[in-house]
Amino acid sequence: MFSNSAFKIFEESIDKYHVLDDVSQSFSNPYDKDSIEHLLYRKNWIDTVQWHYEDIIRDPEIEPSAALVLKRKIDASNQDRTDLVEFIDSYFLKKYQSVEIKEDATINTESPAWAIDRLSILALKIYHMQEEANRTDATPSHIEKCSAKLRVLLEQKKDLSTAIDQLLVDIEAGKKYMKVYKQMKMYNDEELNPILRGQK
Repeated sequence: MFSNSAFKIFEESIDKYHVLDDVSQSFSNPYDKDSIEHLLYRKNWIDTVQWHYEDIIRDPEIEPSAALVLKRKIDASNQDRTDLVEFIDSYFLKKYQSVEIKEDATINTESPAWAIDRLSILALKIYHMQEEANRTDATPSHIEKCSAKLRVLLEQKKDLSTAIDQLLVDIEAGKKYMKVYKQMKMYNDEELNPILRGQK
C-alpha cells in the first residue's frame, strides 16, 4: 500500500539525517528526480531538519541574534514544506486525472498530500519517542510514560495509514474527488504583507 512505502521512505530519510544529526549537513536525494519517492524523501528531510530547528530555538540560553537567524530559517523551511505538499498533490492530480468521477462522489476534508504530511511528522514523533523510551539515563517513570506515548503514536500510524490508503482507493474508484486549494500564504508575499510592502 502507498502509506507503507511512504513511511519506509520517511524512516530512511530520518535515519540518514541522524547519522550526522546536524541541521547544516548537505542534502542528497537517492531517488530519481521525477519520481514520487523523490518528493517524499525531500518532504521528510525538510520536516526532519525543521524538527531540530524547533529544538534549537527553544534553548533558553540562545543568543537573540542567533534566534532571529534561526527563525528566518524556520520560516523558509515552512514555505518549502508547503511547496512540497503542493508538488505531491500535483502528482496525485495527474495520476488520477482520467478517473471518471461518480455522481455521488464526495470531497475529503484534506488532500492526499496533506494527510501524507501528517504521516511524515508522525514518523518523526515515533522516531524520537522511541529514542526516549530507549534511554538508559532516564528514570523508570520517564521510560514508562514515553513507552505509553509510543504505543499511542503507533496506533495513530496504523489509523492514519489506513485512512490515506482508503482515500487513494476511493479517488481511483471515482468515489471521492480531489480539489486542491493553494495555501496562498500572505506573510511571505511582498505584495500582501503590509510590513514587507512598506519596505519596498
